[in-house]
Order: sequence, then C-alpha cells, then structure tokens
Amino acid sequence: MPREIVTVQLGQCGNQMGSVYWQRLCAEHGINKEGILEEWATEGGDRKDVFFYQADDEHYIPRAILVDLEPRVINNILASPYANLYNPENIFVSKDGGGAGNNWAQGYAAGERIYEEVMEMIDREAEGSDSLEGFMLMHSIAGGTGSGLGSFLLERLNDKFPKKLIQTYSVFPNAQEGDVVVQPYNSILTLKRLTPTFDQTNQLVSTVMAASTQTLRYPGYMNNDLVGIIASLIPTPRCHFLMTSYTPFTSDQIDKAKPIRRTTVLDPKNRMVSTTPSKTACYISILNIIQGDVDPTDLANFIPWGPASIQVALTRRSPYIQTNHRVSGLMLANHTSIASLFKRMLDQFDRLRKRNAFMEQYKKEKMFENGLEEFDDARATCDELLKEYKACESPDYITYGGPEDAS
Repeated sequence: MPREIVTVQLGQCGNQMGSVYWQRLCAEHGINKEGILEEWATEGGDRKDVFFYQADDEHYIPRAILVDLEPRVINNILASPYANLYNPENIFVSKDGGGAGNNWAQGYAAGERIYEEVMEMIDREAEGSDSLEGFMLMHSIAGGTGSGLGSFLLERLNDKFPKKLIQTYSVFPNAQEGDVVVQPYNSILTLKRLTPTFDQTNQLVSTVMAASTQTLRYPGYMNNDLVGIIASLIPTPRCHFLMTSYTPFTSDQIDKAKPIRRTTVLDPKNRMVSTTPSKTACYISILNIIQGDVDPTDLANFIPWGPASIQVALTRRSPYIQTNHRVSGLMLANHTSIASLFKRMLDQFDRLRKRNAFMEQYKKEKMFENGLEEFDDARATCDELLKEYKACESPDYITYGGPEDAS
C-alpha cells in the first residue's frame, strides 16, 4: 500500500525548485505536461501515487501545495507548459502581493494571516490520502517567505500532525556571498537560499530530490517508506541534518565523461554542502541509493564508528529516462562536518547582532515588539546543535547531555 507524501513549496526558492522537481518526476513516470500518462509508458512497477493522485478524468495531479507572498514565480509556473499539471485549488498567492521583504519576522507574521487558507489546502490533501506518511517542505532559509513563513508552517504542521514525518529540503545561504543583507538573522531564526537565475542548479537539486525519493517510487527490497530511510540515518533526535552527494555530475551529452566508481559519492567534491575540512569529522550514518545496472555482491559494506552505519539500497531507475550512465548514485549522509556550516552562520549572525544592525525592521513585527528574546533563543539552539555535532566525534558521545555534562 502506498504511503502518500504531500509536498509544500514555499516562496521564490521553494517554488522554483518544486517546478523543476515535478518536471523530473513526470519524466521519470512517463507523465506528460498535461498530467496524462504517455501511451508508451506501459512498463509499470512504479508507485506514482506516493506523489501524484489521479483525478476523475485520469489526469495525474501532484500532491503539492504552492504558496508565495508575491506572485512572480507562481505566475511563471502558471504560464509554463506545465501549468495544467497542478490543482489550481492548491495554489496560494497573497492578495497584497508584497512579499516578505527578505524579513523572517514579516514572513512569520504573514503565516498568522494566511494560516487558515493554506491549512485548508493541506487538510484537503491529507484527507484525500489513503495512508499519509508525511510532508515534504521545500524552502530557503535566507530570505523572508521561505524562512519566516516556513518556520510558522513547520510549527503548525508539527502541532496538527504530530505522528507524521516532515522532511524539509532547505537551501542554505551561499558561503561566500549573499544577496540578502540580513540573511544571517533569517538563517539562524529558521535554521535556505538559492540564486534564482541558476537554472542548472535547480536542475541539479531536482535530480537529487528525485533520487532521494527513488526507493519510494520504484520500490525494492528495503527503504520503501520514509520511516525506513530516516530511522537508519538519524540515531539521535537533534542531529538530523543530512547532506547529499550525487554522481555523476556530468551531462549525458559528454561522451567521454569519467567512469563512475561505486565510491565516487563518498568524494567530498560531490557533496552539495560546502564544509570546512576537519581531521576529526566523521560519518554518523550513510545511506547510498544506487540506480541502474548493479550487482549487489559488488558493493562493499563498511562501518565507521557506529554500528550498521552504512546501508546500500539498490533501486530500479526509470525506464523512461535515457542516459549514457549505466549507474548513478545518491548518498544521504549524516556527517559531523555540517557543524562547520552552523559555525559559519553563527559567526555571521554574531557580527550583525553585535552592532544591532537592521533590528528596526524586525521590531516592527508583533513577535519582536516586546523584545528580541527570540533572537537569543534561536542563537542558543543553533549553538547547542553545533556542540552536539562536535560531541558526536567523541567516543563518549553516548553520555553527552547527561547529568555530568550538564553540570
């Protein structure tokens, strides 16, 4: 029985990613731009209904909610060849169309105003599922809508659906440069940003997202639901930030691309997170999802410091996607080097906070009218996260957070 997943796309970044993601899923399942199954897509064996449902007229419709506080990106989607793919009742654009001004507090406050309309869409999708497994949220943590409205909806989804899984695809700020001056505030308050003109980056992100859901849509002998994937990757509740690596990065048009080794996904150059090299950083857990023509006996199963910390899932690739690569692989890794990303964000946050820069923008919103404690709480939470990941590198991590540690 399928375990359905409802996708929520928030803001400019979330909707741009989502648009390319659904194009990819349509291609992988033989669904055309109108949502109709192609006549030649007869292979079967896939589970379209995890992410799509069928309307009365046989159209496949994404289980997706599109939300933005300004209309430009969603208008572009509705003017694209895929405009008829989506359920128009699941699209929300704020009536004033002003956006969130790259301000987390403004995005969060907007959540209060639009909550009932958006939650009605989410409830309708949840009730239309036979066996809802959870939600997939796409957003950026650097701007205003994805970070602020994203934070608000995450809190409400957790309250309303406490037993459902919520998986976020969160784009973090660029390490070297940012187009939002207050992004350190927004990032820490949210704990994603994607430069919107990078179409190839969106293509890459959608490919990785499609690969990470491959075992749900083309089921094999393991990891056929979200619980199975998450249980093996997240042994402790706080350390739940996963990084991805994908191979091949080369285009199918490049005939002489390097051959793919089974260990290529372990190469730091193939990671989609820029982290600071460290001799002490280590893997907490790994899941490799290998697509294509692979002999299971060829895959070495090795273990770092934790028991059963590497798993390999073999999955069929879509028969409808033509590629020159015999094998492609995705690695979902829980790795302590992600702490360097949080450290960089904290340093940027502290530099702004020390000068109380741009605070007036935030004080205008209800959440901050009586003080800035939320900033301090958010910073403390991020600092604790950083410490926990560093503690994971120690052999006595199992006692971390106990009475001795607290004293």
